[in-house]
Amino acid sequence: MFSIKSLFPPVTKAEWTRQIVDDLKGKPVESLKRLTPDGLETEPFYTTEDLAGLPLATNQQSQRTDRSLGWLNIPGVRFETESETNTVLRTGLAKGADGFLLDLTEATIEEIQWSRLLHGLKLSDTPVWFRVDGQPENVATALKQILPYQLKGGIFDEPVARFLQSDIHPDAALAQMAEATRLTLDSPHFRTITVGSTVFHNAGATATQELAFTLNAVVDVFDHLTDAGLTMEQLIPKTAFVVSVGTSYFTEIAKLRALRILWQRLLLHYSIFDRVGGPIRYSSFIHAQTSTFYDATATPYNNLLRATTEAMSAVIGGCDALTVHPYDAVFGEPDEFSTRIARNISILLKEEAHLDKTLDPSAGSYYLETLTNELVESAWALFLDVENRGGLLKATESGFVPDELEKAYQAKVEAVKKGRILVGVTKFRVDGEVLVTKPVRLQKTLPDLRLSQEFE
Repeated sequence: MFSIKSLFPPVTKAEWTRQIVDDLKGKPVESLKRLTPDGLETEPFYTTEDLAGLPLATNQQSQRTDRSLGWLNIPGVRFETESETNTVLRTGLAKGADGFLLDLTEATIEEIQWSRLLHGLKLSDTPVWFRVDGQPENVATALKQILPYQLKGGIFDEPVARFLQSDIHPDAALAQMAEATRLTLDSPHFRTITVGSTVFHNAGATATQELAFTLNAVVDVFDHLTDAGLTMEQLIPKTAFVVSVGTSYFTEIAKLRALRILWQRLLLHYSIFDRVGGPIRYSSFIHAQTSTFYDATATPYNNLLRATTEAMSAVIGGCDALTVHPYDAVFGEPDEFSTRIARNISILLKEEAHLDKTLDPSAGSYYLETLTNELVESAWALFLDVENRGGLLKATESGFVPDELEKAYQAKVEAVKKGRILVGVTKFRVDGEVLVTKPVRLQKTLPDLRLSQEFE
């Protein structure tokens, strides 16, 4: 049988290198190497030989554990009134949403009429994540009173992130998180323990820092919740990661893949074994959201393109749920147009790009497999460093985490000053841009920043 491979005999990496040396006409091959913002050195090309030293089978297995094809399209919705919000939710379902991220941070939980808010929605079929501000137990209690069946979705509350940004101590919110977890143990698909990378991402973190500090946050949360009487077997299936995805296309794909590997590595240290003594492999649940750190208020329609590439990175990297922010979310209240386009980006990636038809589509890529493994090892080393400093909270209070994030942010700013292009901001800019007040940078907390704000 004829094989097209017979037309292309194997070429070793050494042979490729010799050809490149000839083509460079005296320039060293090393001149083609580049450093990522994480300080990782990238080769000018990769071959199958680069995969030989990687734990490829383990890394790829981490991407497949208990996962199904595709992802959930989860638009963000801000609570207004029960009837208005219910109309938005039901309309969104009719127009392609799979569920919702409902922001209740400005609502009074005890005053919400839940039956009106969720009228026509069956939370055993339609997952809804409720974003709250330190009140997960109150939400879980309300839901259990009106919804007797198993729930899907979860509660997004990040006490550790809130402490890092506002100095509000997390103990009270973590106690509520523990009770919300107990109340919903009979709903295994309703996740009540959320740990996110956004607080680090928006402070300017590198991918390595995002991964490491997120793992540190998980350990701090698990320590508090096990002290509250919950077991690891109860906590792990109820845990979800909320990850912001930026514009560095390949790095962001590798970041999500690395997070799954790091999750499995972390769980090995909790010594959770099955009946025959083997480690139990729990799937991670990653809720990705497009970045606001890279959005601009100058020439803002470019944010549509940023969101599209970020969404592609998220789904190729293997997110389980995706929230695409409207392009105008950083400078105003999203309107019907921007909300519809944000929702349709995810639909387009499914219905027209068919990116939901393959599990781990980047598996086997010489470059992405190498980059994924490098991120795993660099993040794990930083994670251990922070743990040796007493954990995330102590490392933040000592100034280590804020200092490292400030260095990373300033490196990004300097890269733009030295020629890195921000489309629509430092180049290809048009007049009539929208201007907003720059956020205040507080000394003892992690700032919520945007890269382009320095140049708008």
